[in-house]
Amino acid sequence: MTEEKKDHRNYADLHQHLETLKKLGLLVTIDRPIDKDSELHPLVRWQFVGGLAEADRKAFLFTNIVDGLGRKYSMPVVVGAIAANRAIYSAGMDVPVEEIQAKWDHAIAHPIPPRIVSQAACQEVVHEGAALQGMGNGLDMLPIPISTPGFDSAPTLTATNVITRDPDTGIQNMGTYRCALKAPDRLVVRMATRVGGAGGYQHYLKHQKRGDKSMPCAIVLGCPPYVAFMGPQKLPMGVDELHVAGGLAGAPINVVKAKSVDLMVPAEAEIVIEGYIDTEYGEPEAPFGESHGHVALEEFNMPMRITAITHRQNPVIPSYISQVAPSESSVIKRVAYEPLFLSHLRDGLGIKGIKRVSLHEPLTGLLRMTVIIVDKSMARTEIWRALYGATSFKGDCGKICIAVNEDIDPDNADALFWAMAYRMNPVADVQTLPHRGQGHGPKRESEQEEDSTLLMDATMKGDMPPLALPKKEYMERAKLIWEELGLPGLRPQPPWFGYSLGDWLPQWDEAALRAVKGHYLENGKISEQHRRRGVKLETKFRPDENS
Repeated sequence: MTEEKKDHRNYADLHQHLETLKKLGLLVTIDRPIDKDSELHPLVRWQFVGGLAEADRKAFLFTNIVDGLGRKYSMPVVVGAIAANRAIYSAGMDVPVEEIQAKWDHAIAHPIPPRIVSQAACQEVVHEGAALQGMGNGLDMLPIPISTPGFDSAPTLTATNVITRDPDTGIQNMGTYRCALKAPDRLVVRMATRVGGAGGYQHYLKHQKRGDKSMPCAIVLGCPPYVAFMGPQKLPMGVDELHVAGGLAGAPINVVKAKSVDLMVPAEAEIVIEGYIDTEYGEPEAPFGESHGHVALEEFNMPMRITAITHRQNPVIPSYISQVAPSESSVIKRVAYEPLFLSHLRDGLGIKGIKRVSLHEPLTGLLRMTVIIVDKSMARTEIWRALYGATSFKGDCGKICIAVNEDIDPDNADALFWAMAYRMNPVADVQTLPHRGQGHGPKRESEQEEDSTLLMDATMKGDMPPLALPKKEYMERAKLIWEELGLPGLRPQPPWFGYSLGDWLPQWDEAALRAVKGHYLENGKISEQHRRRGVKLETKFRPDENS
């Protein structure tokens, strides 16, 4: 790291990002009073369950926050500002959606160490000591929403970048972990304990092994987008996420030493909560509506004693809407994970012909179903190598892996069922594998219950007749008439027009063109010339072989 007194940068902080979203028409500002405990998240949730297309989702900025007791808060809360949809994620990455994968690849391959600054926006206001005690102070002064009203037992920090340090190597880790508020100076952090789990949890285990009774921790809210994206990203253990964030920015990320713990935190963050995690005691945490779509029940997790809260003069508190997918958290993970899977299969395993990897999002939350889109000419052995590679790449992803061709939209369950129904022979094209961990979900490895894996090759094994819908040009012409008549607005769901699947001849195209021009009688004259005596009915006829 280099150290400079002057705070300069070439990347946006959260305030600038919100201005960008406003200019793009992607930010909705709500000025009327909203109860953070019972109304805020349900209001935003409607854009995920109300039938809106992903492109119509927005970020919501709430400027008039109250709680269940009627208390008013001066700090605004923003939900969906990082990834309510791909357009918002794209704005944060400052590249078009189709270039996001390349930007991630470059950043991971070319990390840039942070720059230390002596003065930081995140420390304009400092609360310590007595300022952390009593109702309305410390954590209780922050308008943290309840994520799943009716089930959650506490307001919970969700849009976090939780920073810890490896006590052996000194390398920091930054992950997104939920943190339940318990008292003005205490919360409980849930760091994943699953196999190959969270870096912060590995640090916790090392501190315990060394006999340390506590672990320094900084919970950062409202990072610059390049830094915020790092929390949910899955990087190899020992890789400092702030270095990769610098790779995204193309320049060092400014960091500053925390006020009360020996950790470096992003200088342009909105709020930093500092303290020490107890490595001796666990405290019950949850229930909480989790990203796997079920409510996580009470478990013992990590109590954290707060030693300082620092923030900007005018902070904005971000909150992720998670729970049942699709959600903001599933979009963040999907845009980050899919390029990793594609790179693993295409570059790491050297499998040619893979066009895309899609992690199924609605309800399954990316973790249970993986769809691999492959070229029609791909060898069967390579298809199976891709299926094996995808299911083993990440421990909690890929319980069900399906290979399909490019004409299948992986986000259309009907299209997937169509491919399974007509392109898959269950005896030859389905395999099951034993000994799979449960992964992130209502059942986990901690319960010692095994799962298994299902692999399906639903690709075409040869040419097939066209999809039986009118060709694209005729559907487009009819759509113009539909709109001219003022009929209800359409949202075309692929496949919405017919196309060739390989088994189609130019002669049939010519016959179809004559038919739509009204010359079907000419086709009748042509077919009459091919009459044949004594032929078995339903014997195939191909004009290219019988002309």
